[in-house]
Amino acid sequence: MEYQDYYKLLGVSKGATDKEIKRAYRELARKYHPDVNPEDKQAEERFKSINEAYEVLSDPTKRKKYDQLGSDWFRWQQMGGNPNEFDWTQWTAGGAGYGPGRGTQYTSFEDLSDLFGSGGGGVFSDFFSQIFGGGGPGGRRPHRRVRTDEFQQIPRQGRDRTQEVEITLQEAYRGTTRLLSRGGQQRRVKIPAGARNGTKIRFAGEGNPGQMGGQAGDLYLRVKVRDDPRFERKGDDLHGTVEVDMYTALLGGKAPVQTLAGKLMLTIKPGTQNGQVFRLRNKGMPKMRQEEQHGDLYVKVDIRLPEELTPRQRELLEEMRKAQE
Repeated sequence: MEYQDYYKLLGVSKGATDKEIKRAYRELARKYHPDVNPEDKQAEERFKSINEAYEVLSDPTKRKKYDQLGSDWFRWQQMGGNPNEFDWTQWTAGGAGYGPGRGTQYTSFEDLSDLFGSGGGGVFSDFFSQIFGGGGPGGRRPHRRVRTDEFQQIPRQGRDRTQEVEITLQEAYRGTTRLLSRGGQQRRVKIPAGARNGTKIRFAGEGNPGQMGGQAGDLYLRVKVRDDPRFERKGDDLHGTVEVDMYTALLGGKAPVQTLAGKLMLTIKPGTQNGQVFRLRNKGMPKMRQEEQHGDLYVKVDIRLPEELTPRQRELLEEMRKAQE
């Protein structure tokens, strides 16, 4: 027969008070109750073990006998005794002045067999049945001191919901709102500036409703930012192009640059090469939750050549070519 460490099963010390034992039992029972873990055999077995441990440790008479047995058991192990040769006879139900029909009597308590049925080899272990009686084949099952409705109506939190919302890059730059409908009611929710593809925004209590008085779940908006043909986004930085005519590239000047905040004029130095990249600090995307901080905008020069030349322009260019020879 295998010794059952009831203190370890409940996660309490051997000196735990009745209040500590009860609190530990309630927390574990709610966690592993079959109603919370449907079709989970491991959770069901753990729930049975938890109830068995509490059946013993919550009863002063049973706990005293169990503690005495535990002292003998651990002393036997420390002396190098073979666990299979331990003498259980002095501790079995009926010995040491303990057995069915004696000890504390309970009334109006829940029979655990109502929860799990009468099949499957019984609710309590062989260890319990041998030491405390009952629960064996043909024997009565001990009764748990817990109301039948205590766990059957456990408040359950509602499931979280995830909903995708699509916004433009411009909306991601400035922040935006969306109108959501739920249960016939509409609510306007805010999407912060700087949101990226895949950003999740949590709205507490806006998910599916809870059951048996439980809290509602949460709503998560998953942001999808549409592509913008003007820019490529890399983190909080933006990458784009600026068109510069041949004359400005050669001689210098100004070229208009489109940003998400509007247009600005970029200074082009004389002799600017095609493909050259200019960095515009703080002209990128705002950092989410830190909107005063921005990434940068990188613009690559795209020099545009004239498709047609006037005779005079051609003449001047020919002169320039000859001057280089």
